[in-house]
Amino acid sequence: MTRDSLLTGRVSLPHHAYLVTIATNGRTAHFRDFACGQAVVREMRRLHEENIVGSMAWVLMPDHLHWLFQLGDSMALSEAIRRFKGRSARAVNRRLQRAEAVWQRGFHDHGLRKEEDVQEIARYIVANPLRAGLVRRVGDYPLWDAVWL
Repeated sequence: MTRDSLLTGRVSLPHHAYLVTIATNGRTAHFRDFACGQAVVREMRRLHEENIVGSMAWVLMPDHLHWLFQLGDSMALSEAIRRFKGRSARAVNRRLQRAEAVWQRGFHDHGLRKEEDVQEIARYIVANPLRAGLVRRVGDYPLWDAVWL
């Protein structure tokens, strides 16, 4: 899938809920290093605190991120993700003492429809480590959160 095909049909609506998936460059498992994962989480929280997004649920897997949020009204979806990827890549590269691409180009987004159950989607997101066999209980995985807990 090319970057341009990911952009086809992308809609950015303020105050709309989106499920975004972002993979690391080469699917490298940077976030097995907990400190690298924490650096990414700090940047996610920063966007939340800046009211760019309203995080609802997320899980940072070793090589990708699933993030459910409501977009604020200060910037478009693509710009919010560009800002997040840039900031988090700089933080991860500082941790790893290098200067390389952390994230793949582009991202996958799904704008939620009214009939979709947001909490069911959140449960699916946070259960990713369990389905991947990384833990036996969701609570054992350290890099996730949901507003309903």
